Amino acid sequence: MVINYVTKNYAKAESARQFFENFGIRINQIKMDTVEIQSDKIEEIAKFSAEYASKKLNLPVLKNDTGFFVEALDGFPGAYSHFVEDKIGYEGLLKLMEGKENRKAYFLEVFALSFQNGETKLFTCKTYGTLALTGQGDFGWGWDHIFIPDGETNVLACFDDAERFKKWNNDGFNQILNYLKNEIM
Repeated sequence: MVINYVTKNYAKAESARQFFENFGIRINQIKMDTVEIQSDKIEEIAKFSAEYASKKLNLPVLKNDTGFFVEALDGFPGAYSHFVEDKIGYEGLLKLMEGKENRKAYFLEVFALSFQNGETKLFTCKTYGTLALTGQGDFGWGWDHIFIPDGETNVLACFDDAERFKKWNNDGFNQILNYLKNEIM
């Protein structure tokens, strides 16, 4: 079986490969621009992009979107994580966190599996952690330099790609795998 994963992000495709290859499922990375709607809901963004890609390619596709949510900032930046990262970076987010004791944060990752018939299934997972006081590490990008996953003492950016992929919650991939086993395979 092949999953057509629409993403330009090498790391996303590689983490999917590392997970799914253990189950005999090949990841076909398709690099293409998709329409990304403005919404406060990660689910809506992922669903719209997946349906757009599926229609354009006339293939079943997997697409995902991720938001970064900081508890002390009422979930900011949330669905606007990429925009905020581009505008103020992790340094700006750390400035917003000055004086705040609650440093809990999480990534919400939503995977949308869209079929040519218009049916779309959503799968979600959260990777919980805390914010470091300063940026650290040499690997990864953006929020990786300040996010310490639960159970770890270092930020994601302290781990190379192969190790960093293992720090993410794989519930979304497991949900997809179970769906494929029960409904498709």
